[in-house]
Amino acid sequence: MSYELDSNDILTFADTINGHKKEKGDELWFEHCPYCGNDSKDTYTFSVNKKTGAFNCFRASCSKQGHFVELARDFDFKLDFNDGRGDKEYKIIPAKEIIVRDEAVEYLQTRGISKRTAERYKITTQQKNKNILVFPFYNMAGQIEFVKYRNMKHVKGQGSKEWAETGMRPILFGMKQCNMSEKTLVICEGQIDSLSVAECGIENVVSVPIGATAFTWIENCWEWLENFNDVIVFGDNENGKMTLLNEIEKRLPARVRAVNIDDYFGEKDANAILMKYKEGAIISAIGNAKALPVKSVKDLSEVEHVSDHDRPKIKTNIKEIDRALGGGMRFGELVILTGKCGDGKSTFMSQLILEALEQNYNCFAYSGELADFQFKQWLDLQSAGAHNLEYSTNEYGDDVYFLNPNIVKSINKWYKGRVFLYDNEIIDRKENETEKLLKTIEKMIRRYDTKFICLDNLMTAVDVMAGDKIYSLQGEFVDKLKKICKKYQVVIVLVAHPKKTKDELGNDDVSGNSDVTKLGDVVVTYSRDEDNESIYDSLLGITKNRVGGTVAKGKNRIKLLYCSASKRISGESENKRAYGWEKYLK
Repeated sequence: MSYELDSNDILTFADTINGHKKEKGDELWFEHCPYCGNDSKDTYTFSVNKKTGAFNCFRASCSKQGHFVELARDFDFKLDFNDGRGDKEYKIIPAKEIIVRDEAVEYLQTRGISKRTAERYKITTQQKNKNILVFPFYNMAGQIEFVKYRNMKHVKGQGSKEWAETGMRPILFGMKQCNMSEKTLVICEGQIDSLSVAECGIENVVSVPIGATAFTWIENCWEWLENFNDVIVFGDNENGKMTLLNEIEKRLPARVRAVNIDDYFGEKDANAILMKYKEGAIISAIGNAKALPVKSVKDLSEVEHVSDHDRPKIKTNIKEIDRALGGGMRFGELVILTGKCGDGKSTFMSQLILEALEQNYNCFAYSGELADFQFKQWLDLQSAGAHNLEYSTNEYGDDVYFLNPNIVKSINKWYKGRVFLYDNEIIDRKENETEKLLKTIEKMIRRYDTKFICLDNLMTAVDVMAGDKIYSLQGEFVDKLKKICKKYQVVIVLVAHPKKTKDELGNDDVSGNSDVTKLGDVVVTYSRDEDNESIYDSLLGITKNRVGGTVAKGKNRIKLLYCSASKRISGESENKRAYGWEKYLK
């Protein structure tokens, strides 16, 4: 069995070992090194890379380095070595009566929280160590799915102040205590803060399980969150900005409002406000919560200067294409892919899914022309590559290629929880299919943090019953896709058929509404070049490149090679690229 690196595991480990951390780019920095301890005045000298798993202590006296799997092993942090992502088995504590101990009540009273509230939320201490406060996270069935601990006698620089029980499923604290008939929910960052809000008579208040940077709880609590129409974020005030807010606003299904920074009165969080300004200030802050500013208007001076070189991109991993695109497909871009029927544009699109997956981005695909098993068979062959194919001869003497069942099993483990296919066999006659697809795309982005979306193709994606309105609906559909790209900073590839069959296609040759290519940030053409005497048999053109500026037309089109056995496309020779599924092979 293998472990697939999950950045949320790194975040959870940080909270388990030491709750103080900060992020910079792909690096998560710990306040203290788990190995050399908290005896040094040096802080934030230990980091773990969230993409590679590499960790380093930069103190010369320690210099410990390795991979996150080793780190987890050394500190008894359980990782998922099961058959695939999404198959984690979590510990659950059955419903039982918890004794609320006096030590817990006395501590909470020093924070302005009453015995009544402590008993309602079943806050207690460890039986063997009465200095350790225990926060049980109940699901709606009354089971405990997550547990947090807090050292009430913590001294800065000496051990961890807060940590989580390992092997449990992160959910929101306070779910069981909410009144589900009320449709407004308050979300805080810490458990003490949510208890402070509850102390003021606000029933529907929860707090996130493992800080402001880990969001596995969204998927775990999704169905429960759908009960609320309105969410008020009451996160920590850090230098005039509220934690939690941006990610929650992007991903939660409900309307999001935020407590005004002025209503913090310069304090850090809800508990500090309660302690200094009492209940009225908390109630007023929640009552004054406002919807976020109009997104279509911003002060230009507040716009971050970002070099195009530094913008995140999804690479095709064909060097010639990535160079022309300026490093790859940029997040926030809509890519229009066109080509004659049967020339290979859909094949090129499916290979892009594998490349996005290899770069650790979740993917969603819509195929209006292939049955689900056909789409998967094609993708499986590309995943495997020619070097992993087996073949036999059919009754006509032709070679027939197939995959060993163990390879298919390993590929499925790699896909699991990361690649999703729209089920267009489910028909809801009460809902417009086009709108349903758009809603599904947004839901996949919000719920599963999907970053790469492929739609094959425009004509089948738009309601075929539109009749004379087909062209206007195409334009509306592509416009909505464009807005989704910008709003969520994702890449969408839309396949569109051409209306002409000439050798080289341009922007005006895409069938349907002319807005299709006008709205696209990048327009790519894919065609066969079988008359070419070189080893290359395909040509990729770039007829529009809004940001990168580089186009590839005529003789400058990029020469590619197609392997009919594996369905792979490469820039120089048969692509022997090994994808991530191979680590699952026994």
